[in-house]
Amino acid sequence: MASPEKASVASQMFDVVVIGGGISGLSAAKLLNEHEVNVLVLEARDRVGGRTYTVRGKTYPFRGAFPPVWNPIAYLDYNNLWRTMDNMGKEIPADAPWEAPHAEEWDKMTMKDLIDKICWTATARQFASLFVNINVTSEPHEVSALWFLWYVKQCGGTTRIFSVTNGGQERKFVGGSGQVSERIMDLLGDRVKLRRPVTYVDQSGDNIIIETLNHELYECRYLICAIPPTLTAKIHFRPELPSEKNQLIQRLPMGAIIKCMMYYKEAFWKKKDYCGCMIIEDEEAPISITLDDTKPDGSLPAIMGFILARKADRLAKLHKEIRKRKICELYAKVLGSQEALRPVHYEEKNWCEEQYSGGCYTAYFPPGIMTQYGRVIRQPMGRIYFAGTETATHWSGYMEGAVEAGERAAVEVLTSLGKVAKKDIRVQEPESEDVPAVEINHTFWERNLPSVAGLLKIIGFSTSITALWFVVYRSRLLSRF
Repeated sequence: MASPEKASVASQMFDVVVIGGGISGLSAAKLLNEHEVNVLVLEARDRVGGRTYTVRGKTYPFRGAFPPVWNPIAYLDYNNLWRTMDNMGKEIPADAPWEAPHAEEWDKMTMKDLIDKICWTATARQFASLFVNINVTSEPHEVSALWFLWYVKQCGGTTRIFSVTNGGQERKFVGGSGQVSERIMDLLGDRVKLRRPVTYVDQSGDNIIIETLNHELYECRYLICAIPPTLTAKIHFRPELPSEKNQLIQRLPMGAIIKCMMYYKEAFWKKKDYCGCMIIEDEEAPISITLDDTKPDGSLPAIMGFILARKADRLAKLHKEIRKRKICELYAKVLGSQEALRPVHYEEKNWCEEQYSGGCYTAYFPPGIMTQYGRVIRQPMGRIYFAGTETATHWSGYMEGAVEAGERAAVEVLTSLGKVAKKDIRVQEPESEDVPAVEINHTFWERNLPSVAGLLKIIGFSTSITALWFVVYRSRLLSRF
């Protein structure tokens, strides 16, 4: 690493420099720019967008968030699982999960521990594991129960996070989500610089000095770091990061996912009245969940599939054409159509290969980390502020969370600059008028059906009462003789 004195380009002065040109960093820069702050965005890649990127067994249909369960005992188990997770989530503060009443206890558990504790049937345990895989691209034994319960809660609960309609997977952008960042870059113009990996940050003097990999220097009054926590370790800080912050960023791995786009001549699945969303519970299947990615006007029919967690690691070792063949064969089997074997084009993105992402969708908290280090995730370090979707308190891990986190960090800087009072800035976006979120109401039975354990207690109590009645009845008969 070159020292600032030996850098080849004279430093340039800004009010604020943002590290990271993803949605979070660009949202911060956009808000700062709207308040006439001299801001610069440094992005390591040759594009903006971060973790958004745009490129052109037994089968049964189901509707709703979750597949139906026909076994009544398994249904009670499923229903109790979702209800219990939602109820536990209600105890967890969205902005401070480490302060939950049972934080220490739940943070010591993995989600596998919790699933094994809640679920009685293999069917429910298997789907609960898939639920973790799909939502955080990680394995149940890897993640803290406290963190995962918080993650689901701050996304609106089990039904909201898993639903396509009226849920986390509902909306698509005409032209792809990558254009959100591209349009913000257009607004900011030359305030966004690509191919500028930051290697050094020095805030020991009056101004913060930033050095990039190609030895350019920039100076600023304040800095916003809007990259995944683990990538912060790629930057040399002076003075060094506080011990808690340094420990935290070393303990937050990224999830693993390969996103696969299979394009077809026509959306053949619609001829069977299928929506294109598949949940596949098969260890040998490469894909765990799919969504229909056909464009809103019906052009470019496509199925978007996700290779998740352990499967992403396993299948990444295969050749791309082998992955493509395995996926086509899976779709043909699940959809019952040979047309699935004849795609016109295939694209995939292995997010684990991206050195400036490290994985996707988000960083996860292993057991014990949330209660020990979680409270520093948003704390500023001197004049350095932190954004990124992991620091959000609503829809963390999603684009919405990235925007919230970026604007929150921008507000903190604006307040420090004396530009505005924090109370005068609206950070949360208004509810969408085109696609409003509808309240999720659970039925009487969903709220009140017993768990499997509860049913056994009821049966046991009923059996005991029957036995007692029989004994009393027999004793009365005998007393007559």
